[in-house]
Amino acid sequence: MSSLAGKRVLLVISGGIAAYKTLELIRRVRERGGEVRCVLTQGGAQFVTPLSLAALSEDKVYSDLFSLTDESEMGHIRLSRDADLVVVAPASADILAKMTHGRADDLATTALLATDKTVLVAPAMNLRMWDHPATQDNLATLKGRGVLSVGPNEGDMACGEYGFGRMAEPAEILAAIEEYFGAGAPLAGRRALVTSGPTFEAIDPVRFIGNRSSGRQGHAIAQALARLGARTTLVSGPTALPDPAGVETLRVESARDMLAACQAALPSDVAVCAAAVSDWRAKETHGQKMKKNGAAPPGLALTLNPDILAQISAAGNARPRLVVGFAAETEKVIEHAQAKLAKKGCDWILANDVSQGSGTFGGDNNTIHLIDSQGVESWPRMTKDEVAAKLAARIAETLAETPESTKP
Repeated sequence: MSSLAGKRVLLVISGGIAAYKTLELIRRVRERGGEVRCVLTQGGAQFVTPLSLAALSEDKVYSDLFSLTDESEMGHIRLSRDADLVVVAPASADILAKMTHGRADDLATTALLATDKTVLVAPAMNLRMWDHPATQDNLATLKGRGVLSVGPNEGDMACGEYGFGRMAEPAEILAAIEEYFGAGAPLAGRRALVTSGPTFEAIDPVRFIGNRSSGRQGHAIAQALARLGARTTLVSGPTALPDPAGVETLRVESARDMLAACQAALPSDVAVCAAAVSDWRAKETHGQKMKKNGAAPPGLALTLNPDILAQISAAGNARPRLVVGFAAETEKVIEHAQAKLAKKGCDWILANDVSQGSGTFGGDNNTIHLIDSQGVESWPRMTKDEVAAKLAARIAETLAETPESTKP
């Protein structure tokens, strides 16, 4: 069966001469069993017609944000979320800028802002526009948010100049689409569970016990696993981060909520417990805000929270093939992490220093020591995205040893 069988692609066609190539792209996707629904911008309509797109896609073409008929039949929110992948081709400099800054002034940009699916862009523009720092900054920002990119190529342009800016050929865009859907992806067919962020343990309706975790590392790991083809579920405590593209994200607050969500997501092939779970919670939660009654502060009795990493590691038949934990330490980092590995029953521990001045909590960088039964492997200081990519690749190598018949 084709890798695109049953897959739904929302194709956003912006203004540019390369729009004519989308006709071939639609044909090729459909030949491989995929479905294509088109959103045509006002600029795109200067180069291809709705009739041509509808004939090749065998579906209605959408273009008007305020069409009462379109909104009653589909709605721009549903339109943006019914797809398995959103492809913008050609992706003009204008639409890349709008995507970067969250503009939503037509149906295409509104759908892009509302989507919860991965977006793949195929840039196409004049070489001067492509080389401009604004365009390069915009694309870098979008990639940091999980947007994928293919092209542009070097060659002759309609304006008569030569250089980079030609949209990738339909075959190249098709290959990128197939790669996203798992053709040859190292984690295709695998399921991944990732926890991220802090947990908040209520004391009363206003106060809580928490910690300084930003969730950046856990979110980056979920994104990296999804990019390698894994069907990824992210269970996140309270963070200010957007949900990673192409990842099922479950928002929770307390440790008990996080455990319940993790148990519901099992079985999986791999679990990465990157969340900074509060060890304790208030033994008694007050229904109303606690008041100052006299000079003495009220006593706060604590009780242990469930140990999520240990419970996943001891999940019996539902235990993931690979269980990875994190050890956030402020001293004796490796020594404490080795003790945690033995106590929790997981396969790997990733130890990191979160002491004051390390810049780990809330920062962009991390220094990791991977600890397993074979010993300690210290990684150089990297960005959290680089740590996530390296870890995802290591996970893929390990799971490749698992027989196909054992996949869920």
